[in-house]
Amino acid sequence: MSRLEGLKADSSQFTLEGEPFRILGGSVHYFRVPRAYWEDRLLKMKACGLNTLTTYVPWNLHEPERGTFNFQDQLDLKAYVSLAAQLGLWVILRPGPYICAEWDLGGLPSWLLQDEEMQLRTTYPGFVNAVNLYFDKLISVIKPLMFEGGGPIIAVQVENEYGSFAKDDKYMPFIKNCLQSRGIKELLMTSDNWEGLRCGGVEGALKTVNLQRLSFGAIQHLADIQPQKPLMVMEYWSGWFDVWGEHHHVFYAEDMLAVVSEILDRGVSINLYMFHGGTTFGFMNGAMDFGTYKSQVTSYDYDAPLSEAGDCTPKYHHLRNLFSQYHSEHLPGVPSSPERKAYGPALIQQHLSLWDVLQFSDKPHRSDRPVNMENLPVNNNNGQSYGYTLYETTITGGGALNSRNNIRDRALVFVNRECVGCLDYKTHEVAIPDGKGERTLSFLVENCGRVNYGKALDEQRKGIVGDIVLNNTPLRGFSISCLDMKPSFIKRLTNSGQWKTDFKSHCVPGFFQARLCVDGPPKDTFVSLRSWGKGVIFVNGQNLGRYWFIGPQHFLYLPAPWLRSGENEIIVFEEQRVHDKLLFAENPDYGKAIDVYKLPFCTLL
Repeated sequence: MSRLEGLKADSSQFTLEGEPFRILGGSVHYFRVPRAYWEDRLLKMKACGLNTLTTYVPWNLHEPERGTFNFQDQLDLKAYVSLAAQLGLWVILRPGPYICAEWDLGGLPSWLLQDEEMQLRTTYPGFVNAVNLYFDKLISVIKPLMFEGGGPIIAVQVENEYGSFAKDDKYMPFIKNCLQSRGIKELLMTSDNWEGLRCGGVEGALKTVNLQRLSFGAIQHLADIQPQKPLMVMEYWSGWFDVWGEHHHVFYAEDMLAVVSEILDRGVSINLYMFHGGTTFGFMNGAMDFGTYKSQVTSYDYDAPLSEAGDCTPKYHHLRNLFSQYHSEHLPGVPSSPERKAYGPALIQQHLSLWDVLQFSDKPHRSDRPVNMENLPVNNNNGQSYGYTLYETTITGGGALNSRNNIRDRALVFVNRECVGCLDYKTHEVAIPDGKGERTLSFLVENCGRVNYGKALDEQRKGIVGDIVLNNTPLRGFSISCLDMKPSFIKRLTNSGQWKTDFKSHCVPGFFQARLCVDGPPKDTFVSLRSWGKGVIFVNGQNLGRYWFIGPQHFLYLPAPWLRSGENEIIVFEEQRVHDKLLFAENPDYGKAIDVYKLPFCTLL
């Protein structure tokens, strides 16, 4: 079915199908919500009075290896957009290729960094070629979903906040052409924060602004630089994200409502970022680095109107009352949230030390000098993207070990498998005890998340990225093992038959196995990690994400669709501090809160 007129921005008001139209949008990322819950979250969006879904598209998930594409199951973008249409929602698609999103490398695949000359988000040939091949595939998937062809996609965003990066003035026209030359005819938009508006945008695309407070005059600024065009806040930040070691950010409902009300009173269109944040499952979290590296937590609750587990918060109900004033008909009823349960404790029954599981990983790579993760000859020569890497060499004496700040991002240091310290951005030196004969020096290096925003994207290679010196002499002769903990590895571990029940032996870092028995249909729950140290949890092979005792997050969301009636296998990879059981709770504790609205904006970055 072909339609005549899609979303237009020809005057101070949007029109859709020739009629005045106001975008009341909300962001929900399909890749952060279990597929079984997509419908629940979008029905709640519709019931809140929103008319438009916005979502990013993460290149690094859809093309995990060069030329290998995945648009199936949890990544079935076509099914997600089609579901939105079935539920009566329009869609604004934000396909990047860079998306920010507090997502590893802003959604760019790490294999791009194998090229040591790579210049991300520019017209550097290596980047251009990769984008072209990806967009050939992506646009073949989304083109049938455009408004023109009877689909729900009424607008497409060109890149994302490029005004804050702005390294190449030919880049935005290139991305715009990537879309249009492949047949995208819907309205194009760009989005930037207040400062980025100066350098952002591209001719022929509508500029929109991202903000949380109105004190900077950003909306008036947008009106001044783009007169006689509809005004839109593409990202109205409904909360904020969290980083490890700091407080949980909240944005109180009454403060948020006052700003949203004023935006609507001015006749401006709005998109709530986020409407529902969900969870950054697995190793996919991003990081910030404006002089100090800070990695982001697993939860992407964002203090959004719909909580991480899909609950309607007070913020949701306030917004629903507000948005109902912009509808002539009654809003649909709000669906009830999935039930949750605090399951009984799951006792740790068996374990395998890190050293015992190396046999289940790929054969170690031998190199005289350390090799960063991305350039390891693994994953069909696409390198290692996520997880941990073990670097081992031999030493004949002790002394001062210095990283020269070449650890990305954190390493536990072992001598003959005994932990002697930790290296990171703040700690560059560890004392190696004296000993006789040859000893094995090991570095278990964790990629804690690549930076997703700012000018440092090209410097996001992980692992050991340069020389480590012992008494000022560079270490040589490495054996390097990739521990990206993919499902196939966890499956080999599960079926190994080599698990130990004797807990007297030295077992950290290591893998710890528990079983959770579920009577009847599974229910959502949260795993409590307060008594554990630092690590990752897998439930029935699904990576729930990272935990760390420094907080603020101490609970990991475990959605019911990933459980089954009867026995469920839980494997915990723990680096330093083991407890004898795993506890479960109905509700999470996101840690001590701080009001984001009372902080100067610069402190959030």
